[in-house]
Amino acid sequence: MIVQINQSLKKLNTFGIDQKAERLIWAQSTDEVLDYIKHYDAPKLVLGGGSNILLTKNIEGDVLKIDIHGRKVVYEDDDVVHVKLGAGENWHEAVLWTLSRGWAGLENLSLIPGNCGTAPVQNIGAYGVELKDVFVSCEGINLKDKTHFNLALDDIKFGYRDSIFKGVWKNKAIITWVTLKLTKRNHNLKVSYGAIQNELTQAEILEPTPKEISNAIISIRESKLPDPAKLGNSGSFFKNPIVPAELAEKLVGQYPDLPCYDAADGKKIAAGWLIEKAGWKGHREGDAGVHKKQALVLVNYGKATGTQLLTLSQKIITDIQEKFEVLLEAEVNLL
Repeated sequence: MIVQINQSLKKLNTFGIDQKAERLIWAQSTDEVLDYIKHYDAPKLVLGGGSNILLTKNIEGDVLKIDIHGRKVVYEDDDVVHVKLGAGENWHEAVLWTLSRGWAGLENLSLIPGNCGTAPVQNIGAYGVELKDVFVSCEGINLKDKTHFNLALDDIKFGYRDSIFKGVWKNKAIITWVTLKLTKRNHNLKVSYGAIQNELTQAEILEPTPKEISNAIISIRESKLPDPAKLGNSGSFFKNPIVPAELAEKLVGQYPDLPCYDAADGKKIAAGWLIEKAGWKGHREGDAGVHKKQALVLVNYGKATGTQLLTLSQKIITDIQEKFEVLLEAEVNLL
């Protein structure tokens, strides 16, 4: 276990916000996480890849950085393979690792920023696929009784960008390992969502492999999403809202080009479209701004504070509600 005092978190969050941790503690195994919890109770912040947070202040207390690595096969037959990934593994690198072995299931989730341990918390998703579609289980430490847990799919209560870890287990658990189920053959490939099919058609690919689908999605994402290493951001800042069918029909009647999809509790509409339509795309206030190519992404042009980015997001939320009667929610965690 490594302990650093009064440590900047600038390089540990993808927005590049320069806030400090009173103590930054690196845990590199499940035993180190458990040892910390037994001695110090719950930290102020559990930090994964730093891709889904907006820091608005220094952290007074401990930040526990989960730095557990490892990739291993724990079950395999002729059709499927179960892979176990350490919480500190970079998500996209893990996706590429599975694809290099010919396994399918994660191709649509390529180039999502962050680490494997936070993927279940958010139920990460993109291009018609969510983590729950391949999820088997996750392991970790219960902060209340300081014991190990192992939760299966039904235990997690997955929803749209939601899970038990954002509900009744919020701030009560630390995930250390995640196990996913991937296919070795007879893949269920999904290419109808968004611009995937167009990208494949342009490349003259009629029967794509999982790796070719991944390549197409990487190309799409790189064309409209900024690289956090070059321009601070957390990917999609807002959730795509799910609204009552009646409101969706009203909006589509007014704006026929509004992207709208069926959802369990109504209709899911595109937050990025709403923000762009309202005129926020490319908007900038100092070093806090809305990306020029993707209105769903807020960016730090260099020296923006978390408070400045939060203020900008609140202005957007208010404006969208006034113009479209739709309440946007932040997808990132605000601290």
